[in-house]
Amino acid sequence: MQIIRWLETTPPREQALRRHMQQDGLSPYSWSNAPGDSYAVHSHSYEKVLYCVCGSIRFVLPDYPAAEQNIDLAPGDCLILPAGARHSAQVGPYGVTCLEATRPVASSTLASHPEHFQAPGQDFL
Repeated sequence: MQIIRWLETTPPREQALRRHMQQDGLSPYSWSNAPGDSYAVHSHSYEKVLYCVCGSIRFVLPDYPAAEQNIDLAPGDCLILPAGARHSAQVGPYGVTCLEATRPVASSTLASHPEHFQAPGQDFL
């Protein structure tokens, strides 16, 4: 599991995040949920790459050490969840919109671009 925090003061735009994901060979799709919606514990056979676009969402990973079980995502944050990782989710008080893509387990290029999340003035704004 990898978490990449958005460090800019201004949240990213959905179109810019979508373009970034596409440049990394992903096919993102958007989904939204209302405040308080939840997903029961489940897993996927693929690696999940997810960006929080607006709102917030908490992922709970019951099989991880206690200090790593709760992952809160805010706008611009990215979660890369390995195939088979059991997780549930709870949407925050203002709802959430996310961009998500699946990736075969063998390719992992998104995590090789941390500069997009560390330097100001990136093309995500």
